[in-house]
Amino acid sequence: MHKIAFVASDAPTAKNALERLVARHKPVPVEEADIIVALGGDGFMLETLHATQALDIPVYGMNRGTVGFLMNEYHEEDLMFRLSAAEEEHFNPLSMTAITNDGSEHHALAINEVSLLREGPQAARLRITVDGKLRMAELVCDGVMVATPAGSTAYNYSAHGPILPIGSDVLALTAVAAFRPRRWRGALLPNSAVVQFDVIDPKKRPVMADSDGKSVRDVSKVTIKSDKSITHRILFDPGHGLEERLISEQFV
Repeated sequence: MHKIAFVASDAPTAKNALERLVARHKPVPVEEADIIVALGGDGFMLETLHATQALDIPVYGMNRGTVGFLMNEYHEEDLMFRLSAAEEEHFNPLSMTAITNDGSEHHALAINEVSLLREGPQAARLRITVDGKLRMAELVCDGVMVATPAGSTAYNYSAHGPILPIGSDVLALTAVAAFRPRRWRGALLPNSAVVQFDVIDPKKRPVMADSDGKSVRDVSKVTIKSDKSITHRILFDPGHGLEERLISEQFV
């Protein structure tokens, strides 16, 4: 018998589902659980993974939000059977180190992507270095991001970036509205790569960095790499895991 902890977003549908599931099962505190059941959307799943990353407990999501790409369908019946049959997928987050114009240093983790976005009316001017080697002396754009396979169908895909198979050891570097080089879409990089963005003329053309919704304004340099010391565990119903969803998304 699984020891389940339930967590839910603030959405009314998620709160109502939480009440019904708690009435049907005997939940335990998160620290005592062997499975966490998260009720909400993809954003809440990301919050749950970040909040519980030190516990090494798999998370099984049920969609009470909108998109639900990281979630399973919501059904109250046979929850214990579904948890026992669920398939587990693992992935590592991205680590972001951002230096601001005043010299302060900020750290954050991203499960989906780390993005740099212009703050003002002028396009950002960025220099890109990969593993210590200058790869692009100047990228003029609205923004740029580094996305994981798990996040490749989110903002990355909206910016016309590639969908990455979940088991691939690859990161997507994708530009947002690139002006120079004209229509440059980005690159595929090994997930061992260390990517550095230097902001050219950061006071005239301010840039912010965002890591799964956590923003740092007025950055001058941002370094991104895969953090192999952290492994996130997500449970999916058989035949509905991330790998299948990533493939299916490309044939919609």
